[in-house]
Amino acid sequence: MGMVNNIGGLMMVVSMAVCLTSVANAAQGTATFYTPPYVPSSCYGYQNNGVMIAAASDAIWGHRAACGRRYSVRCIGATNKGPPPCHGTSVVVKIVDYCPTRCHGTIDLSQAAFSAIANTDAGKIKIEYIQV
Repeated sequence: MGMVNNIGGLMMVVSMAVCLTSVANAAQGTATFYTPPYVPSSCYGYQNNGVMIAAASDAIWGHRAACGRRYSVRCIGATNKGPPPCHGTSVVVKIVDYCPTRCHGTIDLSQAAFSAIANTDAGKIKIEYIQV
């Protein structure tokens, strides 16, 4: 029984270390959102990639290298005055498009992806994001 408890405790410590490493490696930026139609896109033309998608700004675009990458995105706060926008959840999105120089965020989320993590009335939010 003691050996089982030690293994259980070790598993919990390892799990916590993995979670903390993921958070420590997350980058911070901002997110905005765009509305349908989501095609055509810079990466996939007229191919439908669903609604959990995003456009990459120059910060992560890398001359199309971002196409197809998946990012876990979490709202961490407001960029303007108003009620707290975050829902306390995260969403995984696939990069399918490019958000040009006039882009107002690090990642331009689809409306569905943005609304999964924050109130769309905010328009722009602070985020943590990490490639998954």
